[in-house]
Amino acid sequence: MTTPSRTLSQSLRRYLVNPAALGYLAVVAAVGVWVGLDTLLVERVDASLAGVWLFLVTAPTSLLFATLPGALPFAGVAVGAVVQALALGAAYRRALGRTSRRTATAGA
Repeated sequence: MTTPSRTLSQSLRRYLVNPAALGYLAVVAAVGVWVGLDTLLVERVDASLAGVWLFLVTAPTSLLFATLPGALPFAGVAVGAVVQALALGAAYRRALGRTSRRTATAGA
């Protein structure tokens, strides 16, 4: 029995377009908006640690980029968000597949 092959873009879309991955990306986007608003609108005498939340939400992948120079740590946040969303999407698909197979065999 052969399985139909999928292209890379089809596989990525399959793992990124589900409730778990989209919910995670929405949380990362909300934290990013909060950090941006905190940076732009709130004046402080000392530094704010709001930007750390972006790294915590996308850890551990983004922490691999934390020591790089310039703006590369923030590229790590984007890479971390996508990697974590793919992992959550794959776990969601796997759990959903096991549940549907179990109910299909129980009903037969």
